[in-house]
Amino acid sequence: MKATILTLPGDGIGPEVTQAAVEVLKVVGTRFGHAFRMIEGLIGGAALRQGLPPLPDGTLDSARKADAILLGAVGDPSFDTGDSSRRPESALLALRSALGLYANLRPARVWPGLEHDGPLKPSVLEGTDLLVVRELTGGLYYGEPRGRAGDGQSAVNTMRYSRAEIERIAHVAFRSARGRRRRVTSVDKANVLEVSRLWREIVTETARAYADVTLDHMYVDACAMKLALAPASFDVVLTENLFGDILSDEAGAIVGSLGLLPSASLGKGPGLFEPVHGSAPDIAGRGIANPIGAIASAAMLLAHGLGLEDEARAVTAAIEDALRAGIRSADLAGQEKAASTREVTAAILGALTSRPT
Repeated sequence: MKATILTLPGDGIGPEVTQAAVEVLKVVGTRFGHAFRMIEGLIGGAALRQGLPPLPDGTLDSARKADAILLGAVGDPSFDTGDSSRRPESALLALRSALGLYANLRPARVWPGLEHDGPLKPSVLEGTDLLVVRELTGGLYYGEPRGRAGDGQSAVNTMRYSRAEIERIAHVAFRSARGRRRRVTSVDKANVLEVSRLWREIVTETARAYADVTLDHMYVDACAMKLALAPASFDVVLTENLFGDILSDEAGAIVGSLGLLPSASLGKGPGLFEPVHGSAPDIAGRGIANPIGAIASAAMLLAHGLGLEDEARAVTAAIEDALRAGIRSADLAGQEKAASTREVTAAILGALTSRPT
């Protein structure tokens, strides 16, 4: 297969973990006979530092032409003041919107060997393997009106969803559940929010086309509590933009670290694949960032972006092999016993090259 992959290393630890994922993709290309053309673009604070907008026109043009996009992270405290449209994070929102990426898939599972590394008892964690399906282009992050009042003493954000937006993300969740354990938990705040009442009505209607999938509804606060008490009880969690952002981060903490979590943003344009963690400027450049989230995102890129499921399974298996061998980054093992970003990557590459194709 020939494919063009745009890499957007971005800010903070983004370049470090993206480099690890790129190395894995190159090995996959060589071992499985694919011609991956890797091109790089600027985004976020990295673009601002070059005197460009957070999402330069050239980057957006390259994204539209690519077969898939691998993102590191965006976010730089140096640009956290002033016009919100000039903040690094605005680039990610603009890119999702421009490419029509409305479905965010965030899997969270207990990786082999990490049953004792998370904050919960192994008996509670056992069997945890869930998928958060987050609507990505609506809700408070995009709703209008929004902004600060002229005197700066008040502000407004608008949560808004349409029938079409809710239906299309619900279909993604139900189709995903058919490939898993056939359970969808739709999360809202229908006891308070009119938007959530519409959400619940439309998800219930959409479920009628999926008689083989069980649907239940849950308020977001109850879901947050149950995620901590019984994470293995969830299969597919369907929710809107803000709730999905928060709950998927909680899921990352439960299974051991945000550094383990990948994501895929899918829709009309080429898919965007990125680790769930942020730019983590406090550890940038120290060589201790966990690359597993980025490498697992590369696996999702192979599966969802390029349709290469065998290759994706090979990458996932290599991560599992490295973890079973005791390789741990600082977020999992603590500074003294930790493997560096480079050492974790090398262990995964070694496992990948030793597996039969």
